[in-house]
Order: sequence, then structure tokens, then C-alpha cells
Amino acid sequence: MLLAAYDDQMRGVPPTPAVGVVHEHDGPLLRIVGQHRGLVSGPRDLGVRGAELDRLIARQRDYFAGRGEALEWKTRGHDTPADLVDRLCAAGFVPEDRETVLIGRTEEMAARQPALPRGVALRRVTADADMRRIAAMESAVWGEDRSWLTDDLIGRVAAAPDEIAIHVAEADGEVVSAAWLVFRGGTEFAGLWGGSTLADWRGRGIYRALVAVRARLAADRGVRYLHVDASDDSAPILLRLGFRAVTTTTPYVWTPPGS
Repeated sequence: MLLAAYDDQMRGVPPTPAVGVVHEHDGPLLRIVGQHRGLVSGPRDLGVRGAELDRLIARQRDYFAGRGEALEWKTRGHDTPADLVDRLCAAGFVPEDRETVLIGRTEEMAARQPALPRGVALRRVTADADMRRIAAMESAVWGEDRSWLTDDLIGRVAAAPDEIAIHVAEADGEVVSAAWLVFRGGTEFAGLWGGSTLADWRGRGIYRALVAVRARLAADRGVRYLHVDASDDSAPILLRLGFRAVTTTTPYVWTPPGS
């Protein structure tokens, strides 16, 4: 039931695009243009096979090659045709880390009230300066430049402030973790994103507190389910909270030569 709801409601056009972002279609695919890299996603069954599928893949790659941009093709573990990933690899796409797609019931998650460590406070933010602080924290956590996240979050807030709720966890004025809730109008779902935490602050309940505060917001809006694409670090925490694994998702990424 949960997987069917996910397939039916979470694989179409997302909510209002961020400022500067455009949603396009090519056959069965949704193509998102204007982010730090392109994004392509489709239904559970693409409905094309063989040479036709190869042409569809090549069109997406060549479209973003013309823009000089990388492209992520978002796959799920139960997608068909079964040879989709083999054909992506043959076209020059490379898999990144697999994540687990988890779904939790909002009311159950909202009922939890985990304690925060002493000196840590949660705060909902909308200011551009806070988005820059979040991007800097994310860059430190992942050891790579994630400054693109600044424009992404600013653009989302500017385009549809009622569709995203961003929270930071702060200690002594420093952002030690951040996470955001994305509402998906016309569905029973909202998405939990972010959640990265500085190494010195992990294992102390901050991530669980960020889940709970966002769950309460979602419950207040009548959202039935929470969705997470969970890393191997986050998935065990969320499973203990009562989320259920329904499938996996793996980004296959094509990068322009010389990038």
C-alpha cells in the first residue's frame, strides 16, 4: 500500500519550482532544468524498451551536454524495464550512493518529543543569510563545495514560502544541523530533506528532534505520510522511529567531459 501510494503520488511534477527552475517533459520523463545539475525522473514503468529507450536516454544526456551541465537520472529499485540501469551505464552515466526510500505516518512521528542536548535550540529560518550558513555547514559535513544549496533554498522560499519549512539547530550561534520539510500539494505526502549534522554533534538526538518538529508541522497541515530518501547513516535512526522501507533509489549521473 505504501509503495503504491509513493508511485502514484510522488513521481509526478513536484510543487512550485524554485525561482529560475523549469519543469519540462520528454515522453514519460519529467526533466528539471536550472538547478545545480539537471534532474530526470519517470514513472515506475517508462513504457519504452530497447532502442527507443536508448534514444530517450541519449536525448536527456545531449540536452544537458548542450548546456554544459551534469545530469542526474533518478532511479528506483523496482523500476522497469529491468535493463534501464545497464543502458544508463552504457550511455556514460555513473551510479552514486544508493539510498533507502522510507515512509512514515505523520501522526506517529509528530507524537514523539525527543530531548535536545543542553545548549542546542531549533529555529525556523527564512533569511538569505541563514541559507548561506546552512550551505557552509553542509559543505563541512560532506567535505565538498555545496554552496549551490544557498541559491536552491533561497529560490524555494522566494517561489513558494508555504511549501517549505527550513529549520536549523544552533549551538553558541553555530549551525550544527539543518533540515527542511517540503509540502507536496495534491498528495498525502510531505518530504523530509537535509538533516546533515556536524560530526561533533551526532548521536545526541538532534536529527530525531528535527524529524519531530517537521512532523508536527506536517500534521498541522493534514499530511498523512512523510517521505525520506535516507542515507545509510540516517536510515537506521528512521527505521527505529517507525518509518518503513518501501524501495531504494540510486542517482545515475552523467558529467560533461572535462568537468
